[in-house]
Amino acid sequence: MIIESIRNIFSIPELRQRVLFTFALLAVFRIGANIPTPGVNSAAVLEFFQSLQGTFFGFVDLFSGGALSNMTIMALGIMPYISASIILQLLTVVWPYLERLQKEGELGRKKITQYTRYGTIFLSIIQSMGISFALENTSSPSGVPFVADPSWSFRLMTVLTLTTGTAFLMWLGEQITERGIGNGISLLIFSGIAVGLPRSLITTYQQLEVGSLNVLTLIVLAALMVAVTGFVVLMESSQRRIPVQYAKRIVGRKLYGGQSTHLPIRVNTAGVIPVIFASSIIMFPQTIAQFINHPWAQAVSGQLNWGMPLYNLLYVSGIIFFCYFYTAIIFNPQDVADNMRKYGGFVPGIRPGKRTAQYIDDILTRLTLIGSVYLAAVAMLPQFLISGFKVAPIPVIGPYLDAVLPLWLTEGLGVTFFFGGTSLLILVGVAMDTVRQVESQLVMRHYEGFIKGGRVRARRFV
Repeated sequence: MIIESIRNIFSIPELRQRVLFTFALLAVFRIGANIPTPGVNSAAVLEFFQSLQGTFFGFVDLFSGGALSNMTIMALGIMPYISASIILQLLTVVWPYLERLQKEGELGRKKITQYTRYGTIFLSIIQSMGISFALENTSSPSGVPFVADPSWSFRLMTVLTLTTGTAFLMWLGEQITERGIGNGISLLIFSGIAVGLPRSLITTYQQLEVGSLNVLTLIVLAALMVAVTGFVVLMESSQRRIPVQYAKRIVGRKLYGGQSTHLPIRVNTAGVIPVIFASSIIMFPQTIAQFINHPWAQAVSGQLNWGMPLYNLLYVSGIIFFCYFYTAIIFNPQDVADNMRKYGGFVPGIRPGKRTAQYIDDILTRLTLIGSVYLAAVAMLPQFLISGFKVAPIPVIGPYLDAVLPLWLTEGLGVTFFFGGTSLLILVGVAMDTVRQVESQLVMRHYEGFIKGGRVRARRFV
């Protein structure tokens, strides 16, 4: 079935060209992710990250596809672009000028895209400058410094190199969106994560060989991976269907309406965007702290490290907040209710207009709560398995909680689990969306899609 669908893809000239173009640009991205940054001892950086396998740094390196551990020209990845998009979307709500641009159609969207590009360059400069300072002040476990000649020439070269790499990635993503199979930024993130999975599997196998991981733990870990993946697929596909009835009406000599349908509302309307938003917002103060040589700034930066109680609190709160915030941006119950009434539609038992909008909003609020809790749970899963939840730094009650809570909760299970959190959400979401887009192209040309008797339900994000 799948082989036949792939054969159908390459039998359509336009679709074949788009798929091959996408693969070619992803290959360019992977080549760039292996070009080292000038002036950096890549071997020392790699040794540093290898000593941190099973920690947050290893998880972030998986997310970047190895570009961070090798300190390549694309070490920043596409995160500055995502952060700039977050800032623009937040400003759209509070700045009337951007709100008017958003409503101006294609011209307004192009203007906002241009502002997003400027913001990406600005954030890339700040983050790359912070990375240059961090590289100068860090060495490998064997004592080899990352930078042999720390100076302003190195810092400026690092800023220029990393910023150019991010700008090039942004251009690649836009080209894939316009001339490829779509969702270019999402596919770049997807490829960066997917390329690190074989390396993680090899690391797990090596742990099994040396005895640091037993067979029973490996079986439980594999079962957990399958269960979490299935759970994510289930939640990403789940929706609440609100029944809608359309009244019969005569237009000219034709009779319209008189049919029953439904309004689908997804459990996770916002997709993976709240997780990316929350992590990006937390990472920004840590970058700024690199420039502030003051005890309180370093203390705040330390409390925002991965696994600290303040980090966990802000991370979970940010996910829940951005779930509601982004859902409110992309789904307006009042507009939906007005459109239903315009075409003679109504929810059985609910008065059209304001009552219908309130009814849809109540359902959306409850579903968003379920979706936000689901996102927070999946996002926190790797931390729980790798290092646990540190409670000792909590003021007043921290030491008491650390003494009474079990070790598996406060210190984690010590297993290398890189298949949860943001990476898994992106892998599943982008894979489902890509299959949906290719399938729609096949069905439009009277070919069988990947799924017989139905369509793949997914969403577009990033």
